Amino acid sequence: MAFRGCVILLFCLLSGIVYADDVSTTQEPSTSEITSVTQIATSHTILTTEAQPTLDLDATTKAPTTTATTKAPTTTAAPTTNATTAAPTTNATTEAPTTQHQNTTNSTTEAPTTAHSNATTAPTAPPTTPPVPKPTVGNYSVAPDVNSTACLLAKMGLQFSFTTSGNASRQTINLDPNVTKAKGVCGSGGNDSSLMLTSEKITVQFVFTNVSSKFRLHAFMLSVEFEDGSFFKESNTNLSLWEASVGSSYMCRKEQSFNISDKLTVNTFELQVQPFGVQKNTFSTAYECSMDDTSLLIPIIVGAALAGLIFIVVIAYVIGRRKTYVGYQTL
Repeated sequence: MAFRGCVILLFCLLSGIVYADDVSTTQEPSTSEITSVTQIATSHTILTTEAQPTLDLDATTKAPTTTATTKAPTTTAAPTTNATTAAPTTNATTEAPTTQHQNTTNSTTEAPTTAHSNATTAPTAPPTTPPVPKPTVGNYSVAPDVNSTACLLAKMGLQFSFTTSGNASRQTINLDPNVTKAKGVCGSGGNDSSLMLTSEKITVQFVFTNVSSKFRLHAFMLSVEFEDGSFFKESNTNLSLWEASVGSSYMCRKEQSFNISDKLTVNTFELQVQPFGVQKNTFSTAYECSMDDTSLLIPIIVGAALAGLIFIVVIAYVIGRRKTYVGYQTL
């Protein structure tokens, strides 16, 4: 009985030890279970990180996703920390295509502005001044008093071309007879006659002398006032123009040009003057200038026409004689 009791007691002790071992094994987790739990937590972290809205920004900027970093197996007990730190947020911000915007600005600055500037600075033709029209012909007279007849008659159109200095451009103006007043001095007994024409800005004076029963233009003076109040003045007292016999007039219908000085040129149109011996307020017999004298021009034209006709007749006669000799043969 004692032996049976010892066996039973030993069996109970062994049973207790075995039970205690089973309990310890069930309460302590194995390494495989820990690994499975870790994988479950890691997968859960991947799902949570893919659901975060921050990764959408990475998708728009074409940055790499965090799947590559989350797939790395970790043995640590806190994988969530590694998953959050592995997100390449800084790469997404640094890879913004800012340099492309700079390239677009460069394309705008490369516009061919120099080509437009060259087009605007192309050489242009210098402006040409229109020619001055011919002046109006005016009739002027000088009388010793209001109730007497004229002692000097003049008919002309006057145009003046002058330069104020050597470097200045040449100016041309006309004398308007509609705004011009005439006055002067009657000459007789060897005294000079003069004619002064005065307009708003122009004053002209002619002086005629009488020598050996012939008269001529002896002196000429011109004064022009400008808009700024300055004046141009030029004269010549040693002229010998428009010469004719006393008691007659000098006439030149064609345009004439007279160099009064290096700075002044006078152009006359339809000129006729009689400074002495005027009768009944009319011009006397006119002495025409060489430009108007056509007395020799007509005979020259007629003679040239006759000479040409004679030459044609002679040539025709010579040609006819040659054809006659060709038609007959000698025996």
